[in-house]
Amino acid sequence: MLSKTFNKSLQQLWSVALLAMALVLGSVSGAWAADEQSSQQQAAQTSDADLWRAVKAGESGSTTAQGVEAGVLINVAGNQGKEVRNQYLTPVMGFAVVGVFGAFLLFYLVNGPSKLHHGFSGKLVARWSKADLWIHWVMAIACLLLIFTGLTIMLGRHVLEPYVGSGLWASLIYGSKTVHDFAGPVFMLAWVLCVVKWMPLQTFKLYDLKWFLLVGGYINFGPFKGKHPDSGFANAGEKMWFWTLTIFGLFISVTGVMLVLPGLDLPREASMAALLIHAMSAIIIIAFTIVHIWMATVLSEGGMECMKSGYCDENWAIQHHNLWYDEIKANGSLKYKD
Repeated sequence: MLSKTFNKSLQQLWSVALLAMALVLGSVSGAWAADEQSSQQQAAQTSDADLWRAVKAGESGSTTAQGVEAGVLINVAGNQGKEVRNQYLTPVMGFAVVGVFGAFLLFYLVNGPSKLHHGFSGKLVARWSKADLWIHWVMAIACLLLIFTGLTIMLGRHVLEPYVGSGLWASLIYGSKTVHDFAGPVFMLAWVLCVVKWMPLQTFKLYDLKWFLLVGGYINFGPFKGKHPDSGFANAGEKMWFWTLTIFGLFISVTGVMLVLPGLDLPREASMAALLIHAMSAIIIIAFTIVHIWMATVLSEGGMECMKSGYCDENWAIQHHNLWYDEIKANGSLKYKD
C-alpha cells in the first residue's frame, strides 16, 4: 500500500516537473522567436534604408528595361544641373537681356549716336556682296528666332506663365520649342558659311588695341571726343563679335544637336552637361547680339545702310574704316554705286 502511494506521488512530481520544464522552454522559445522577429524587422529596415540611400546616390541596379542607364532610378547629375540652371543661369540670362540693353540705352541717352563729322557725302561705296547679305540676314533672323524662343523656354515660366492662362502658356511653350528646333539647323548652316567666308577678314592687328582704348571713337564727350582710331575692313569690336559667335556658336550648335536627337542614347551626365553649356553659350551670344545691334544701328549713323544694300557712305567708310578705304582706293578696287 505504501509502495503504491509512493509511486503515485512520484508520478505526480514528474508531471509537475515536466509541466514546469515545458513552461520554461516555451517562454525561452517565445522570447527567442520575438528576438529573431525583431532582428529581422531591424535588418529589413536597415536594408530598405541602405537601398534608398543607394538610389538617391544614383547607384545602378538591375532591370529588364532597355536603354542607357536604365538601371538608375534617380538622375543625381540631372538634379544638380537643374539647381545650377535655376539658381544661376536663369538669373544671369535675365541680366544679359535687361542689364546689357539697359546699359546701352543709358549710354545712348547720355552720349548720343556717333555722328558723321562731315555729314553724308551722297556717294555709296561697295562693301558687302549679295552673298554676304544673304548669309548675314538668314543667320540674323534664325539667331533672333532662337533667342526669343530660348528666352521663352528659360524665362517664360517666371515672367509670362503667371499672367496667361494654362492653355495659352502650353501653346506658347510648345510653339517656342518647335520653332527653336527648326531654326537651329538654319542657324548652323548660315553660321558655317559665315565662319568660312569672313574669317580671313577677322584677324586681330596691333592697331585694334587702340580701337578698344578709344572705345571705337563712339564717345562724344571728354578727351575721347572726335577721336577715331584706325580700322581695317572690320573694326576691333566687329572682330570680337565674330570670334565670340564662332566659338560659342560652335558650342551651342554641338550641344543643340545632342539635346534634339534622343537617338544618340547619351549618358544622363552628358545630356545635362550639354544643357548647361548650351545655356551658358546662349547667354554670351545674347549679350553680344544686343551689343552688335546697338553698335550697328542706333550708335553708328549710316551703319545700317551697309547691311541693307551692301554699300556704305564714303564719309562713313573714311571715318570708321579708314585703313580699308585707303587700301581699296590705292589698289583700284574702290567701286561706287551707280
